[in-house]
Amino acid sequence: MMNINIYIMENSKSHAVQTTAIVYPILFMISFSHFLNDLIQSTIPSLYPILKGEFRLSFAQIGMITLVFQLTASIFQPFVGYYTDKKPNPRSLAIGMGLSMAGLLLLAAAHQYYVILISVALIGMGSSVFHPEASRVAQLASGGQKGLAQSIFQVGGNSGSAIGPLLVALIVLPLGQGYVGLFAVAALIGIIVLWRIGNWYAERLSFKKKVSHSDTVITVQLSRRKIMFSISVLLALVFSKYIYLASMTNYFTFFLIDKFHVSVQDSQLYLFMFLASVAVGTLLGGRLGDRYGRKKIIWISILGAAPFTLCLPYLSLFWTVAFAVLIGLIIASAFSAILVFATDLLPNKIGLVAGLFFGFMFGMGGIGSAVLGAIADDTSIEYVFKICAFLPLMGIITAFLPNIKGNKITAGTNTQSE
Repeated sequence: MMNINIYIMENSKSHAVQTTAIVYPILFMISFSHFLNDLIQSTIPSLYPILKGEFRLSFAQIGMITLVFQLTASIFQPFVGYYTDKKPNPRSLAIGMGLSMAGLLLLAAAHQYYVILISVALIGMGSSVFHPEASRVAQLASGGQKGLAQSIFQVGGNSGSAIGPLLVALIVLPLGQGYVGLFAVAALIGIIVLWRIGNWYAERLSFKKKVSHSDTVITVQLSRRKIMFSISVLLALVFSKYIYLASMTNYFTFFLIDKFHVSVQDSQLYLFMFLASVAVGTLLGGRLGDRYGRKKIIWISILGAAPFTLCLPYLSLFWTVAFAVLIGLIIASAFSAILVFATDLLPNKIGLVAGLFFGFMFGMGGIGSAVLGAIADDTSIEYVFKICAFLPLMGIITAFLPNIKGNKITAGTNTQSE
């Protein structure tokens, strides 16, 4: 098995103090900002019933809205991350939220189809700007506990994605399209919070410039080919995780209604239980990765979910919901570990890595939802869950990842494989 040797040389006591203490206020602020960003994003698909009726849109036109949104929210992210790795801008976070705010206000006032497309493109671009830089801030504030920091950041986004559709149902669906503008208040709050984070971020960038020449040297002894292969393995794991999550988040309610004839309200409650378990699992995964090693957590999180996913389509209602909660807890812990593992492989390209993985995550979620919907139309929703149950078995490819002890890096030591 391949080894990664990481050498760190510290020459400044003040620098050591700066980097060993986790900065919880910044982490909670960036997590709250992630909550607001993903809440805003989740309003788009929730508005489809209103937009379809108001503008008499075809399903093809609805699909085009989704395509424009997914493209701007996913494909742009790696390019934004690549650029900010070279030229980080502390104000880009607030600028990204400003784009989302402009998109919301435009969407609230839209009277033509092309204006809807422009508005969702702005919201998608805002998300593309936000995620790479926000991930960098989370890592800067981690104090070395990168998995925990990434989990705190990620759980904010999960919570926003869960609450956004609920707010649309309570506010916009009964009152009309114009009330989408109320969500701009969330964006405004986000701009204020991100401006304050930008002040702290600017100070850290200034400090790094002063110490970069003498204080810290990091080398990862893996060939470029091995690093790229490892990144490909991690992306394949993200593929398996988010296609399965797409089946749950988009079709679990339909599965419960079709198989057990539960009410729509009860199916939504069971979906909320699953989404809540995903949020808890996300938070636990990062902390456990820091403590026990990220590769172990990836093993457990993806492959460990397979026994439960394989059983779920054949259980009674009680055990279906219970297993769904367990699946959410287990499988959600993977993303923080995967993302931090990737940044350990490419430590000087945090923005690119974050943009690549967040963009891939959004893209796979959107594509997976469309493909699974088509399969369900041709077969049945129960058949979709039976075939998706095998996706976590892809966790076996974790064996191809190099060993890296990313949870403890001690100054002046040669850290060997786990």
